[in-house]
Amino acid sequence: MRNTAKITTAVLAAGALTLGLSACGAGDSGSDGPLIVAASPVPHAEILTYVKDNLAKKEGLDLQVKEFTDYVTPNTATQDGSVGANYFQNKPYLDDFNKKNGTDIVPVVTVHLEPLGLYSHKVKKAEDLKSGATVAIPNDTVNEARALKLLAAEGLITLKAGVGNEATPSDIAKNPKKLTFKELEAAQTPRSLDDVDAAVVNGNYAIESDLKPSEDALVLESPKNNPYGNFLAVKKGDEDDPRVKKLAKILTSPEVKKFIQDKYAGSVLASF
Repeated sequence: MRNTAKITTAVLAAGALTLGLSACGAGDSGSDGPLIVAASPVPHAEILTYVKDNLAKKEGLDLQVKEFTDYVTPNTATQDGSVGANYFQNKPYLDDFNKKNGTDIVPVVTVHLEPLGLYSHKVKKAEDLKSGATVAIPNDTVNEARALKLLAAEGLITLKAGVGNEATPSDIAKNPKKLTFKELEAAQTPRSLDDVDAAVVNGNYAIESDLKPSEDALVLESPKNNPYGNFLAVKKGDEDDPRVKKLAKILTSPEVKKFIQDKYAGSVLASF
């Protein structure tokens, strides 16, 4: 979230207080206390809740799940110790976040992929987009570049050579349909579908909005060699916390793989 990432420290602190977090969360409980994990509601918190209700107790893990609807607070809460871990992001996003915010959060284990998709209420095929059509895309650095790469892979645009994970519409070399882009916070993209011709939507927000990526997307990101798998993450130095190790083991278990396959029917893909 390019715009969201610019939220001041004071606002973030206020947001954390509003959600009932305090610095005495995971940090003061020690390795024998509960492990509090920050997560996006869908599918991350749903997967963690399945683990909490069905698998954690037998592994001796006291797991607590805190839901967040933005892509900033889970990392700031992990950094300041309000939570012990988070589960919501991919590596390019985390690298960008650490660089811009001076944090030192690290991945522990990759769990799943939510394919990014192009959706529309106005056309049935991507090639049916008319000249001058408006396409909503996420406005955070990594997901904006990811969205543009998806459109480029479909041949709707051509990006300049060598463009990486910070691509913006200014990096478009060819735009044969003269598409215009509406940059929105990622959570707002599915809500924009009645106002734009199409929107690129993150998998978790698509599912929350009752879109089925495997059925409704005009174009869907390929899982092959995809760098955008979502993982469990902690502040550097906490990788060896016994609670984190237990959760990492559970999240990559056959039981969790089956839960993902059965519940999401191809809209979320296990990465292990």
